[in-house]
Amino acid sequence: MDAPAFQDAYPDDLSHCYGCGRLNEHGLQLKSRWDGEETVAVFTPRPYHVALPGFVYGGLIASLVDCHGTASAAAAACRAEGRELGSEPPVRFVTAALHVDYLRPTPLGGPLEIRGRIEEIKGRKIVVAATVSAGGQLCARGRVVAVRMPASMAPPA
Repeated sequence: MDAPAFQDAYPDDLSHCYGCGRLNEHGLQLKSRWDGEETVAVFTPRPYHVALPGFVYGGLIASLVDCHGTASAAAAACRAEGRELGSEPPVRFVTAALHVDYLRPTPLGGPLEIRGRIEEIKGRKIVVAATVSAGGQLCARGRVVAVRMPASMAPPA
């Protein structure tokens, strides 16, 4: 996983997301990359990401699915358009819908692997299926409907 992370290609004014913004010093700073036709990110929850002693807070898992999904959508859009992520104009996606199924309690204390698979690319919309695993065990499954960021959300020039 030596390739640059998708999130590192976002311009500075679009890099403040709590889940994946490289410029948010208090955020998770999730890093997603291609792994063949899938996308992958690895995140190690901190002790304060706890729900109950020994288990990860479900909201964190939803955030990981969310941010990995939108980053995967941006990378997939660029791949489909035959251009590099980070090229102009910037390609950034936001969440239109998020669904997470929690399959088993997620243990705290080791890395989580988040994997994404592009299910659909249609116009401004990309659908990404995601899984979250701990120690090789599937803990959560999610689906993100991501849409290109509307102009109304763009930072002022």
